[in-house]
Amino acid sequence: MIKKTLLGAAVVAVVGSFVFGREVLSYARTCGESVRHAVKQEVPLSFEVERARKMIERIVPDIRQHMHVIAEQQVDIEELGREIARRETSVADQEHALLALRSDLQTGQSTFRYASRTYTSDEVRRDLAKRLARLNMTNEILDRERQILRAREKALVSNQEKLEGMLAAKKDLEVQVEQLEARLKAIEAAETVSSLELDHSQLNRAKKLIRELNKQLDVKEKLLDAEGQFQGLIPVETDSLDVPSDIEEQVDAYFGRNNLPEVAESNETPSGI
Repeated sequence: MIKKTLLGAAVVAVVGSFVFGREVLSYARTCGESVRHAVKQEVPLSFEVERARKMIERIVPDIRQHMHVIAEQQVDIEELGREIARRETSVADQEHALLALRSDLQTGQSTFRYASRTYTSDEVRRDLAKRLARLNMTNEILDRERQILRAREKALVSNQEKLEGMLAAKKDLEVQVEQLEARLKAIEAAETVSSLELDHSQLNRAKKLIRELNKQLDVKEKLLDAEGQFQGLIPVETDSLDVPSDIEEQVDAYFGRNNLPEVAESNETPSGI
C-alpha cells in the first residue's frame, strides 16, 4: 500500500513538473493554500467560538502552576524570615558577650573568673578575638540572607503581578468569547428572519395549499348533506304548515256565515296580502 502511494505521488510529481516546469512548487503551494482556505471557510463559526473557549480553558493549568510557584515562594520567604530573625538574635547575644569581655579587660586585672573557671587576661583577649571573628562572619551571613530575602520578595511581587495579569487576561478573553457568542446568535437569528422574509414563494404555496384543502373539505361536507336528503332523511330542520281540509268552514265560522264582509269588485290586490 505504501509503495503504491509513493509511486502515485512520484507520478503526480513527474506529471506536474512536465506540465508546469519550474513553477510546479509555486502551483502546489498556491493550491494547498486555496484548499486550506476553502476548508476553513466551511468550518461553522459556532465551532470556532467553542474552539476559542477551549483554548482559554487550556490556560488554567498554567495559571495553577504559577499559583503553586507563588505559594512555594511565600513559604520560602517565611522560612528565610524566621532564620534571619534567629540569626539577628544570635548576633545580639554575641555582641552582648563581646562587650562584657571588653569591659572586663578594661579593668586591668590579670585573671578573670567565668562559670567557675579562672582565665588569664591573654586567654580572655584570644577569646575576644575569636568572638569578634565569629560575629563578623555571622553579620556577613546575615547580610547575604537579607539580600536573598529582598530578592525573593521582589521575585514574589513580580510573579504575583504576572499572575494578576494572567487572570485579568483570561477574564478579558472570556468576556470577548461571550460577546462573540452573543453576536453569533444575533446574526443567526437575523439570518433566520431574513430567510423567512425572502422565501415568499414557499410561504405563498403553503397558504394556497391550505386554502385548497379547506375548499375540498367544504365540498365534501356539501355532498354529505345532499346525499342525506336523497336518502329520505326527515328534514327536521324545516318547519312545514299543515292545511286543514275544512279551512273554508273555519273561515265562515270566524266571520259568521251571514256577516261576511262585502268585498268590492276590483282588480286591486287587498292591502296586507
